[in-house]
Amino acid sequence: MIHTPVLLNEVLKAFNDIKNGTIIDCTLGYGGHSSAILKQNQSVKLMGFDRDLEAINYSKEYLKKFKDRILIKHSNFSNSLNDIDTSKVRGILADIGVSSLQLDKNNRGFSLNSDSLDMRMNQNDEKDAKFVINSYSANELERIFKDYGELKNAKFIAQKIAKFREKKELTSVKELANLVGLKPVRKGGVLEIILVLQALRIEVNNELFELKNLLKSIENANLKDTVVAIITFHSLEDRIVKNRFKKWEKECICPDFFIKCECGGNHALGKIATKKPITPSKDEILNNSRSKCAKLRIFKIK
Repeated sequence: MIHTPVLLNEVLKAFNDIKNGTIIDCTLGYGGHSSAILKQNQSVKLMGFDRDLEAINYSKEYLKKFKDRILIKHSNFSNSLNDIDTSKVRGILADIGVSSLQLDKNNRGFSLNSDSLDMRMNQNDEKDAKFVINSYSANELERIFKDYGELKNAKFIAQKIAKFREKKELTSVKELANLVGLKPVRKGGVLEIILVLQALRIEVNNELFELKNLLKSIENANLKDTVVAIITFHSLEDRIVKNRFKKWEKECICPDFFIKCECGGNHALGKIATKKPITPSKDEILNNSRSKCAKLRIFKIK
């Protein structure tokens, strides 16, 4: 089993100066980032979290050579900082995306050619993509396609699905792709069906809520001298990270309508280390086409 972690060199560079303490990998996946971090930062310990039990079991075996330096937990990434000693945390990594191995497994229902319609990161969860597609009203489908897929014709696609399922239940991504079609959003752009699948995945796994809760927990954790590195693959997720990092950098937290500062300033958590997001090199995209939408933003908590 081969897994290529996205923006690996850039992540390692972000954590390169961490000489002790603990690094948190909020989205452990199949251990690619964590393994490289543990090899590079030989005096640190690492805690890895993931809600995909299949990934957890694989990573426990894959990372067993680091057994004295790693602790792995089955948990949503938003809970990564709960009930741990954050005083020793010096790095936090979150890769908010689907791993290549999840995409390649037919039964997980993430890929365009999948014979199932699942998309659950945690297969113990009740709600899957099949339930969403076949049970949500046309208005609810339109909402998620518009809000999470940013599709301008969300209403048309939702009504098309609603009409089809009057006769037959949709049971696979293949079937859904045949119904929606392989039309690009614009010339040379991403396919509409890909954005439909992204929207479904976000809805099924409550991903924006998870991301916001993770950022909130980081903000409230009283961290010191900590590097926060977050990789996103969707414009909505990147916008959430970008805006939260901007908030963290503000010295003044007075409301915008105040004429002058009354909070006394000195409220900044630290500094944004990436004014623009880091994106994959041409070589990385050539070797791993799935990395092309990735964006890495880094914040250094003082």
